[in-house]
Amino acid sequence: MKNEYIPQLSTVREVIKHTALEYTFRMEFDHAEIVKPGQFFEISLPKYGEAPISVSGIGADTVDFTIRRVGKVTNEIFENYVGDKLFIRGPYGNGFDIENYKGKELVVIAGGTGLSPIKGVVDYFAAHTDENISTTLIAGFKDPDSVLFRDDFKFWKENINVIQSVDRAPEDYTGPVGMVTKYIPDLKFTDISNASFICVGPPIMIKFVVKAILELGVKEEQIWVSHERKMCCGLGKCGHCRVGSTYICLDGPVFNYVDGKKLID
Repeated sequence: MKNEYIPQLSTVREVIKHTALEYTFRMEFDHAEIVKPGQFFEISLPKYGEAPISVSGIGADTVDFTIRRVGKVTNEIFENYVGDKLFIRGPYGNGFDIENYKGKELVVIAGGTGLSPIKGVVDYFAAHTDENISTTLIAGFKDPDSVLFRDDFKFWKENINVIQSVDRAPEDYTGPVGMVTKYIPDLKFTDISNASFICVGPPIMIKFVVKAILELGVKEEQIWVSHERKMCCGLGKCGHCRVGSTYICLDGPVFNYVDGKKLID
């Protein structure tokens, strides 16, 4: 019987640098077919600890983790590059179910690194444009230097509707500038009752994005969100991610907004 607490040793296949602080680590994983976008793994190094990291890409035998260098564990992970090894265990959480968005007019709204857990959904529908009516991605970043997944954006822009915005930019910047909420009122639908929305980002961003979506006349059950929280064990045992009777690591981190709106500390 498998012990869920024991991680497996995984080789770093590739490292993709996005910014000075954010890299994607492509890791070996023999059962990538079971992984869903929005799920997470616990990544660890002996003596340094463990950190929950969302899946940002799924390959035939690899999973991607886009990591921001913010502390002891992630600082040490950044010292591990191609050919080196990390310990991983997972996947944990429920993730985004692709079936929920097939045949829909899908709008994905992400802020900064919030694009990472939802990237797999964007990848899927950009590669399978015949499986839903339309896909629109609104992705916001702090400034032009903070943009992630630049090569992926090139592919996405060829296949789906993309608004890639920054909060602030130099005077000679020619792309969209402004918060992601700026672009929601102008969204067009053939049948808004058949639209689906996904929002991932900081809690304050989700609050105002959902408000703008509801003002379009959308029902709450048409909206999905992902909650970020310190998910230490991934198994609902440590209690660090518990909100009321809900364990984010087990019941989430993806929630329909009908349930997600109740998760208030």
